[in-house]
Amino acid sequence: MGQRVARLVPLLLFLLPGQCAEACGISRCCFQDPPYRNADSGSASGPRDLNCYRIFGARYECSWEYEGPAAGVSHFLRCCLGSRHCCYFSAGTATKLQFSEQDGVSVLDNVTLWVESWAANWTEKSPKVTLNLYSSVKYDPPPEDIKVSRLAGQLCMEWETPARQESAEVQFRHRTPDRPWKLGDCANQDASGFESCFCPLETNEAQEFQLRRRQLGPGALRGPWSSWSSSVCVPPDPPPLPEVLFLVEPLGLDGRRQVTLQRQLFQLQLPEGCHGSKSGAEVTYHLHLHMLSCTCKAKATRTLSLRKALHLSGAAYDLAVVSRNRFGPGPNQSWHIPAHTHAEPGALNISAGANGTTMSWRAWAPGLTYCIEWQPQGQDKSPANCTLTAPKDPDSAGTVTHHWSQASGAMGQKMCYHITIFSSAQPKKPTSWSTVLSTYYFGGNASEAGSPQHISVKMLSPNSVTVDWMPSLLSTCPGVLKKYIVRYQDEDSNQVSELPVNPTETQVTLGGLRAGTAYSVRVRADTATLRGTWSQPQGFRMEVQLSEAESPDLSSIPVILASLGSFLSILLLGVLGYFSLNRALPHLCPPLPTPCASTAVEFPSSQGKQAWQWVSPGDFPVEEEESLKEALVVTMPFEKGEVADLDTPSPLKDKIELPQGTLESALDTELPLEDRRQVQGHLETRVLGPSGKNSLEGSPAQETGLSLLLGDHMQSPRANGP
Repeated sequence: MGQRVARLVPLLLFLLPGQCAEACGISRCCFQDPPYRNADSGSASGPRDLNCYRIFGARYECSWEYEGPAAGVSHFLRCCLGSRHCCYFSAGTATKLQFSEQDGVSVLDNVTLWVESWAANWTEKSPKVTLNLYSSVKYDPPPEDIKVSRLAGQLCMEWETPARQESAEVQFRHRTPDRPWKLGDCANQDASGFESCFCPLETNEAQEFQLRRRQLGPGALRGPWSSWSSSVCVPPDPPPLPEVLFLVEPLGLDGRRQVTLQRQLFQLQLPEGCHGSKSGAEVTYHLHLHMLSCTCKAKATRTLSLRKALHLSGAAYDLAVVSRNRFGPGPNQSWHIPAHTHAEPGALNISAGANGTTMSWRAWAPGLTYCIEWQPQGQDKSPANCTLTAPKDPDSAGTVTHHWSQASGAMGQKMCYHITIFSSAQPKKPTSWSTVLSTYYFGGNASEAGSPQHISVKMLSPNSVTVDWMPSLLSTCPGVLKKYIVRYQDEDSNQVSELPVNPTETQVTLGGLRAGTAYSVRVRADTATLRGTWSQPQGFRMEVQLSEAESPDLSSIPVILASLGSFLSILLLGVLGYFSLNRALPHLCPPLPTPCASTAVEFPSSQGKQAWQWVSPGDFPVEEEESLKEALVVTMPFEKGEVADLDTPSPLKDKIELPQGTLESALDTELPLEDRRQVQGHLETRVLGPSGKNSLEGSPAQETGLSLLLGDHMQSPRANGP
């Protein structure tokens, strides 16, 4: 029934001129000639991009754009059902006009629409469009609550589909700072109730996005594009980091130190539609504070604004400047502030006994919470132990006391501890803590640890010595060891003397000692409140020195010792050389061969052993005769052709050794000249051989032996005969 009414209304308005005239007066579509000259000027400017469509709520709308001077221009929307049934709407200077199906325009049939813009003496027309107004629906753009995320290097935008606007086509446009828009297409959307679009992601610049939708009709029919959505701003990825520098000042008297932040933030450039404070392209920076010391407190971290100055305690902290954008936290820069370790000797009183350990210190103010932290020295990387205490009021002396039982084992080991005490009126705020004191304490039995070990005494002069010892275990705790005490005692008179030594020294000189006296020395290490245990006594005696008359000059002792050593060395070398030469002499100079080892004294083998005797009773005495008989006995044990072994002992060797001059004198005194010649010839024959050649050639030792044996006496003539 409604469609029939919609078809009849334009026809009735056409048949009733009065009604039409009245309609022209109330902004309905007027079926009269327009009040201007209907002629196109043919200008390139004018109205364009006409879109007519149905909007939700039984209303219709046409919108267009106008290029050119807008002053004095009136716009008219022309609508024709056919060639003769045309009307117009007067829009004035507006470029958008809404109407209903009761205003005389057919919405169920195809109609042709265009815009005529009229000035004083010319008219400009837009291109004509023909469509079914009822079927041409304009979708709404995506809503403002568009969710943006990063996925696989792209931007993913999601939104809920507007009611009764399923099956839409989506487009987007984006731009970066000082750049024009770029158009992009999204995938066609289904009727799932949610729509999405993947867009490019710029890594170094911020971007501005806008989206629009239009209806997907049957076949190739498309509805008009919706208006562009509100801007979706995207920050650069990753966000830039500022240049930050922290300056840490010394700890003040209030137990806090100022940390100054010097920063230079990055000036981020944004597109034109993203300059708002909550556009989505902004990058914010925060300071993340983490208090590392005293881990037993209620809260250790806090996020602060990036302000210029902080006031922190002397604890250890980690600081980080964290960037954040619409995608969440970005990269950060981290810094470490080490703990303040300056020792304050005497600020803490500790007493250890059978009931446990008691600790007391000066109270700062009532109602404070104290954090006691202790850690073995040199173990800074391991977690420290701590405990919280909240005493109600300090005692009359203005001190705070905390007690540990012996079963807790707190600081009970024999080692050096670093103790720090913090205080806070608001324990849940990491920035509210202050450092009360920081000192060192030696746990366990400090008295036994104060006993030095390995004491040694060295003579320095006739009346002084030096005493050395190993450092005490207390010296490993800064400020704990106050001094060493060296005690030496005269064992004869029991006189005792003590000498203080600085804690950094492990040697002392004891002077004024008496010669010939026995002493004992001990050492102990003391703290400010506790005496150490004496070490084991080390005894020594000072030697008695001789007078100058009774003792040799000490300066000449090295010379005497050096001379005596040189003499003994030479004597030892002489003895060794003598025995060595006797052993080597037979090899270097072998003994001369004996005549029996030569063929010069060989006799025919048939003779065997003969004794040649020269008998002259008148000329020889009996003694000489007997001596000559024994001297000229020659033994011939060899057969013909055999060679005598000169190295083998034999009777011949024993008998061939004649006294020097014996044979010579015998020949000269006893043998007549003729006999001597016969003997000499016989000997020469034995030496030279039958051919006259020397049978001893090649044996210099044998030749030398015969020459020594015969000498020149063989040639000396004798006047007397036998």
